[in-house]
Amino acid sequence: AHNTFGIESVAKRFVEYFSEEELIKFIESNIQEKQNLFHIGGGSNLLFVSDYDGTILHSALKGIEVIDEDEQAVSVRVGAGEVWDEFVAYAVSRGWYGVENLSYIPGEVGASAVQNIGAYGVEAKDVIQYVETVDLYSGSKRVFTNAQCKYSYRKSVFKGEFKGMYAVTYVVFRLSKIFNPVLEYGNIRSCIPANTELTASVLRNTIIDIRKTKLPDPAIQGNAGSFFMNPVVTQAKFESLHKLYPNMPYYQLDSGDVKIPAGWMIEQCGWKGRRLIRAGVHDRQALVLVNLGGASGLDILRLCDAVRVSVNDKFGIEITPEVNIVGHLN
Repeated sequence: AHNTFGIESVAKRFVEYFSEEELIKFIESNIQEKQNLFHIGGGSNLLFVSDYDGTILHSALKGIEVIDEDEQAVSVRVGAGEVWDEFVAYAVSRGWYGVENLSYIPGEVGASAVQNIGAYGVEAKDVIQYVETVDLYSGSKRVFTNAQCKYSYRKSVFKGEFKGMYAVTYVVFRLSKIFNPVLEYGNIRSCIPANTELTASVLRNTIIDIRKTKLPDPAIQGNAGSFFMNPVVTQAKFESLHKLYPNMPYYQLDSGDVKIPAGWMIEQCGWKGRRLIRAGVHDRQALVLVNLGGASGLDILRLCDAVRVSVNDKFGIEITPEVNIVGHLN
């Protein structure tokens, strides 16, 4: 129940904490276990390929608190255990803007700061002010500013040099009171009904409708949403590919590099709707790998590897899993 792929995996111990103090006390009393701690959120970005020989930690920290406010913006401190989309709904209902494009993304608030979740032209880093954490080795508290998080596309310091070292306890978001919709990415604008007054609620509902048509419900068919990151290539590499594939979609980045949709490349390789044993590529969105029933983590991983080989053979591009792969491949 703690991974949206629905993989049967067993941990040596599962610990859920309801306060920072409870977490710190646990860390201080489990000195010998520190090498085998793994912190999870809602399980929407995990693939367990084996049982876990250690302790799984999960945050039950709740709460949405205004800590600073002026006429134009509000700073909101949110518990890491809050469901992300419920926070988005709450923000929109209060007239706090900036996260509506991130509607219906599964997972919890803490994970948003680790993964730098993003969709439809908006990323979590655009609204994160700072991140409160607890060191999983010493039990000490540390606050990371937005700059210290070293955010980039689907990356943060928590996935890099400090991977596995900190538990996010609270995230502080700086949200605007002025609605400035981001409509340029994907097909958002064309999906908004004509003659409809554009509000944050309308935009949120449009995003939800789009995502529902593309993405399977994990409660019905196990999946972790987008399995692969969209690769970023040099302008020269893109131009050579574009000559061969003139219809290739792309997004020009400020850096001069180009982002190419991984889902499009996977579809061009013929994987959309195909299966490999008990795992498959979703028939409406090739970026999504699904559990077709009774799949193991290794079944999903074998499919992942096969898809990556196909894309590299056809396009000369390595696509990378966005999902965290956990366990031993023995």
